[in-house]
Amino acid sequence: MLTGGVMADRLFTKILVPVDFSPCSEEAFRLALSFAKSYQAEVLLLHVVDTKSLDALNRLGLAPATEAAKQKKQLHHFARLNARQLLARDDAKGVTIRRLLADGSPFEEIARTARVEGVDLVVMGSYGGAIGGVDKIFFGSTAEKVVRTAGCPVLTVPLPTKRAKVKTGKSL
Repeated sequence: MLTGGVMADRLFTKILVPVDFSPCSEEAFRLALSFAKSYQAEVLLLHVVDTKSLDALNRLGLAPATEAAKQKKQLHHFARLNARQLLARDDAKGVTIRRLLADGSPFEEIARTARVEGVDLVVMGSYGGAIGGVDKIFFGSTAEKVVRTAGCPVLTVPLPTKRAKVKTGKSL
């Protein structure tokens, strides 16, 4: 039996935030931190190194295996540095955050992590970073696939332009 409503208030206990370090994914991280504080939830900060393109270049003989391995190592280093910057934010203090790094197809790794970790909510940017095709502009192909495959609620966060209007006192 639940007493005092403490556990009843914990709608979310584990929140997954996939980040590509774009402004949109940073906004998703900010929002996830706010949810985590409200529900005393753990945040899983996931970055997926998209190795599909590296593997394709390697198979075509355009990137020697040693170059692909070096590139993957640099991408891992870049991800760790950027994740550290996110964790150093003031609003991250007091929140339990676990960093995860995966290789593969972003949407597959996000959906797999959501299932394996028993995630209650995925909070992610609806618009990807500078890399990718035009399809990222329209809702983001990765976000769209995650919505269909994650098996839990997915909150997609747009680019952080609307919030600025609210702060200036203009009506919605």
